[in-house]
Amino acid sequence: MTVTPTGTTSVRQPAVVAAAVVDTATERGELPGVPGFVVSAFNPLVRETVRRCLGDPGTPDVPNPLTKPFPDSTAIVLATVAADATTSDTASQKLLSGRVHNPLLFFQSVTTSIVGHLAIEYGLTGPIHCVAADHGADTTALDAAALLLLDDTIDQVLVIGVELAANPRTAAAFERLAALGHDGRPPAADLAVALLLRRPGATDRTVVPAEPEAADPGRDDDAAAGHLYRLAALAERARRPLGEER
Repeated sequence: MTVTPTGTTSVRQPAVVAAAVVDTATERGELPGVPGFVVSAFNPLVRETVRRCLGDPGTPDVPNPLTKPFPDSTAIVLATVAADATTSDTASQKLLSGRVHNPLLFFQSVTTSIVGHLAIEYGLTGPIHCVAADHGADTTALDAAALLLLDDTIDQVLVIGVELAANPRTAAAFERLAALGHDGRPPAADLAVALLLRRPGATDRTVVPAEPEAADPGRDDDAAAGHLYRLAALAERARRPLGEER
């Protein structure tokens, strides 16, 4: 997917108002499960990263301060290369072996199913997009968010970048992408990043410009994050000045 502004469109760099990174290489214990989702770590990873970015969904008496003002005008963009390979492979293996198929695997094989679950949890009814790019998935997601924020009906965009560590099948696919000169490569461990973006000047909260830095191939952190290195670095950079403000 390539996102290109028109000649009459001026895209302003969004501002990061909340950010989170979940790297399972540094997590202690398993992430909380998601009701209705099985087998794969993909969906708990996405949900936990969003929870750490936005905070808990809240209640009618104590609403979430980041989502409550914008239930209809919060868009979501999820970026990945191999998506939920665990679910896809498990379903395929069951089918080929003649075993009984689990209908939950069919449901969650759609990458945006977990995003829909989160939208219900947080009461969001804005547009949902999934970016599956084999080159520049992270910057494509930021470009998509910037374009969405040009729409007056959109006040903020939740960008989620997620990738599971490679299994034998996806490792071969990533090697093929590398041979073609593409930058899509897997993280060392399951990894997800969440960034809440708004227009510059549209909030009185502490913000950080959503400007990803170039990677340093010699840095272990960049290599370990795979193709999500720019989003992960941006989130880590944003979290310092943002602190725990919500």
